[in-house]
Amino acid sequence: MSDDAAGGQPPIPAEAGRQPVGASVCARHPDREAYVRCQRCGRPACPECQRPAAVGIQCVDCVREAARTAPTVTSVFGGRATDGRPLVTYTIIGICVLAYIGQLGSSSVTNRFAFAPYLGWTEPWRFLTAAFLHSPQMLLHIAFNMFALWTLGQYLEPMLGRARFAALYLISGIGGQVAVTLLAGSPTVEGLSSGADDAWLTGVVGASGAIFGLFGALLVLNRHLGRSSSGMYATLAINAVFGFLYPGISWQAHLGGFVTGLACAGAVVVARRRRMPRLAWASLGAVLLVLVAMAVVKYLTVPPMIRELTAFTAG
Repeated sequence: MSDDAAGGQPPIPAEAGRQPVGASVCARHPDREAYVRCQRCGRPACPECQRPAAVGIQCVDCVREAARTAPTVTSVFGGRATDGRPLVTYTIIGICVLAYIGQLGSSSVTNRFAFAPYLGWTEPWRFLTAAFLHSPQMLLHIAFNMFALWTLGQYLEPMLGRARFAALYLISGIGGQVAVTLLAGSPTVEGLSSGADDAWLTGVVGASGAIFGLFGALLVLNRHLGRSSSGMYATLAINAVFGFLYPGISWQAHLGGFVTGLACAGAVVVARRRRMPRLAWASLGAVLLVLVAMAVVKYLTVPPMIRELTAFTAG
């Protein structure tokens, strides 16, 4: 019996019953074929737009949206949580080392960026840049400061978050130079000529003021958390006494940085107690404004003739 007689129709191949499937195109790149779909939105995604997910893949748009809407993980004191690596600390150390190499290569680096009270009015950026310089004649100066920064940074940076730790360092460094200015006395033309007001003309470099700010912040933050800082008391006392006894070390910058660090940490603690993270930034800004105001008032008490003299000297 023939096939025609049995079924009345010729047999249909199996492949003939399937509809051909056209290749999909990537939702973000219409000129590219895509054979995988996003597990979240279902759109086709080419290999460039695919990101591994817990199950399957997701497109870059869904990954970006998930990151935007996910709750932000914060540090103990409300800053953005880090992965534990003190990147800001390493960056500051790197800048200080590069600046030190530049100082060894040319004295103009020190001359252009070191701080002295007589230069602060006409070149105010020196309040900040001096915190990244060190004495070219003393290798131990930068070595000791960078070791202290590395030690403190590994503890404080993850606790505060990178942005707040950077703000603490910079504001404390400025606070150190402001203290140098405030404690430089009230210069007169006669005093500058006779040497009685040499403190107004003495240059200052070093991260010590900022590092003492980290010391001060550590004491406040640990106390708030109920942690002991007894191991730091001896180190802090030795450094304080060393600054008074060893010539060429600015105890004024140490004192100013320490007090500024206490104020900055206090601002962060108040914001944490009130559960208002943005208050911390407002308070840190207020500390900075107070420092600027004190420096401006100090300079306005200097006779105009001396301000003109210092401006001429700076040039």
